[in-house]
Amino acid sequence: MLLGNADTSLTRALGSMLEPLGYRVVAVSSGRELSNRVAGLGPDVILMDANLRDVDSVSLCRTLRGSSAVPWNAPIIMLTSAPATRQQRLAALAAGAWDYLSVSLNREELLLKLDVMARLKLEMDRTLEDSAVDPASGLYTMRGLERRARELTSEAFRRHAPVACVALAIDLEPVAKASAAARLPVAARYAAEILQTRGRASDVIGGLGQGEFAVLAPATPPEGAVRMAQRLSQMLETAGPRPVGLPRLRVRAGYEAVADQHATPIEPASLLEHASTALHQASATGAGERIRAYRT
Repeated sequence: MLLGNADTSLTRALGSMLEPLGYRVVAVSSGRELSNRVAGLGPDVILMDANLRDVDSVSLCRTLRGSSAVPWNAPIIMLTSAPATRQQRLAALAAGAWDYLSVSLNREELLLKLDVMARLKLEMDRTLEDSAVDPASGLYTMRGLERRARELTSEAFRRHAPVACVALAIDLEPVAKASAAARLPVAARYAAEILQTRGRASDVIGGLGQGEFAVLAPATPPEGAVRMAQRLSQMLETAGPRPVGLPRLRVRAGYEAVADQHATPIEPASLLEHASTALHQASATGAGERIRAYRT
């Protein structure tokens, strides 16, 4: 739990209430510090003062809600020690806050509200682990990719057809390491949007990790997989307009493909694993290969 509040006595009081219940509370004293700590912490819950001294709290809430560093289902709760007006509550809720609470609530009521929201977020996380699609990005999850790989390889086996998987990784043109780490979530979201809007309707696009993607391609032989990797790489590197401040992307790719799934069958998990391995082999070559086939 990330707590942003300049009142040290209130921070200590909230910490003493929450930590015995199993929460790990990280406290910061300003809105700017809260914003800077979010990406590294990935908090399950954000508690923030409704009247931060250094930034507008409602604007910060809106920024956090739109940030890829804050999970879409993470509760952001505004806290106030003063009576709240209807307009203040509505502004906070419109900015993406889950609630606007007064710290003058009795201890039991405040803890119950926080606990319900935290449990709801964790329950959603568990549900999403079993989901085929990530609702935040619209991409297939690993579980979804594995399921679709089984379907595609089975269909290709029946039809004596080819099937391929292309794995892609994005990087940023040379920038400072800290700057690249901060910008990668934005770049990954941008790349996901491009792949979804400009990819073939028949392809299955999913996430492999931060800045890494897999594209399952039915009816695509090895030579077609090479062309697909080239096309997708060029598309990601040249598409525009890019988000403000985002440098040009650099893309590497790895692939696995069979010309006839019936004649040379490949397991669904191996199709994904081999493409991912080829991608990491390509990335390890530095300035060498940009697109690499899987090699044993």
